[in-house]
Amino acid sequence: MYKKLGLIIAGVLLLLIVSGCSHEARTTLRNKSIVLEGLKALDNQEYDRLDKFFAEDFTRHCQATPDVEVNSLDEMIEFVKTWYEAFPDMKAKYHEIIAEGDLVAVYATFVGTHEAPMGDIPATGKTMDSETFAIFRVENGKIVESWVTWDNLAVMKQLGLMPPEPAEDI
Repeated sequence: MYKKLGLIIAGVLLLLIVSGCSHEARTTLRNKSIVLEGLKALDNQEYDRLDKFFAEDFTRHCQATPDVEVNSLDEMIEFVKTWYEAFPDMKAKYHEIIAEGDLVAVYATFVGTHEAPMGDIPATGKTMDSETFAIFRVENGKIVESWVTWDNLAVMKQLGLMPPEPAEDI
C-alpha cells in the first residue's frame, strides 16, 4: 500500500517538474522568437510592425553611444533610421541567439558602407564590419529593454576616421 502511494506521489511530482520545465522552455523559445522577429523587422526597416515586438516604453542602454538616449519605441525608430541613412546597405548576420528566462543574448555582425553623414561625421564611402553584442529583456511578449555594445574604435578605424598607427622602429 505504502509503496503504491509512494509511486503515485513520485509520479505526480515528476509530472509537475516536467510540466514546469516545458513551460519555461516554451517561454524561452517564445522570447527568442520575439527578439529574432523584432530584429528582422528592424533589418527590413518595417517600422510600422515594430510595435508587435517592442514595448512603447522600450529602453536601450549602450556605452558605445553614451550621448544617445532611447527611452521609447519612437526614439528607437528615429535612432535606427539615422543608421540606415548613414549605412543604407547595412546588413546583419546573426551568429548566436541564446536565451534564458526573460533574457535573450544576440551576437551579430553588421556590415555597411558609410554613404551619408552620421551626426557630425561626413560620409567616408568606406565599409565597416562591426561585431555587436546585445541582451534583450522580454516582458509580456514584448522587448522592453536592451543592452548593446560594439567596438567603436574598430569601426572608426575601418571608416578611416582614426589616424594611422605610427610605424614601428626596426
